[in-house]
Amino acid sequence: MLFDLQGKRRRVVQATYLILAILLGGGLVLFGVGSGGISGGLFDAITGKDSNSSSASNSVVSNRIKRDVAALKINAKNQAALADLVRSHYQLATDDADPNTGAFGSTGKAELQKASSAWQRYVNVANKPSDSLASLMLQAYAEGGLNNPAKAAGAAELIANARPSAQAYLTLTVYAAKAGQTRKAQLAGLKAIDLAPKNQKKLVKQQVALAQQQGQAGAASPSSGGTAPSSG
Repeated sequence: MLFDLQGKRRRVVQATYLILAILLGGGLVLFGVGSGGISGGLFDAITGKDSNSSSASNSVVSNRIKRDVAALKINAKNQAALADLVRSHYQLATDDADPNTGAFGSTGKAELQKASSAWQRYVNVANKPSDSLASLMLQAYAEGGLNNPAKAAGAAELIANARPSAQAYLTLTVYAAKAGQTRKAQLAGLKAIDLAPKNQKKLVKQQVALAQQQGQAGAASPSSGGTAPSSG
């Protein structure tokens, strides 16, 4: 488990998973491909014990951030410090998120942006980036967060490579399509179908088609926050 999300934070994480399930058309719930896709440390965090110690927890997190920043001044490539910054800023971001929809407010998005900066630095120095951290950043880059399909696709690809499953590659299909990464979306869709159990391949194929349609619609929308379409 990366860290214990408590109280409001746990409800926020639950809401973000609900949004992702809706995004994928509900098919993942139907064919139950398991928790090997995008859940990772976040799924574990949902089972954490509830508490009203948010203020005390934030104080601890802030102290951790100061410690990590100090460590990075000594060694700018300190992977442990960079990874902890990702966790810490994401954790603070959840204080400013709607517990019902999972959407982050302006303060939460500012923390997500800090998490993103730490994540990019971490990925550049890590030989094998953590797929559990990528699960956090997938939520950070989703529509209710920083709304950056290209970076969401990057996080989803890391997760899919680390924990191959129909669910993981279907998620990659969605965000790659939204980012205009047509070829990557096509390949991810084929992989999702290939990894699906034999008696579920037809359903997964339908979900891939739906994911690509939704992604293309999102990429075409001026307000989607996506990147310019490309064939990459």
